[in-house]
Amino acid sequence: MTITLSEAAARHVQKSLNKRGQGVGLRLAVKTSGCSGLAYAIEFADAAQPEDIQFASHGVTLLVDPKSLPFLDGTELDFVREGLNEGFKFNNPNVKSACGCGESFGV
Repeated sequence: MTITLSEAAARHVQKSLNKRGQGVGLRLAVKTSGCSGLAYAIEFADAAQPEDIQFASHGVTLLVDPKSLPFLDGTELDFVREGLNEGFKFNNPNVKSACGCGESFGV
């Protein structure tokens, strides 16, 4: 099982961690939400939890709880700029459906 960051995402996360002045990495999870069933949750992690599964990608640590891992396995988190907008994009091979607004997905 693996989860990775693109180089652009790793640069963005590292820059943000440096700006915050603290943190061990980025926590990724899924939660029940939206019309398609699941939504991504992403936040900076100030410490690892004992149950966390850790991945290293381009020098950044990703922390994932065991319940979220099956839904995120194989995912690459990218950071993209489209026109005036920028943000994270999940390239998740497990997604079978997504809602029209892009806020939730199904596997």
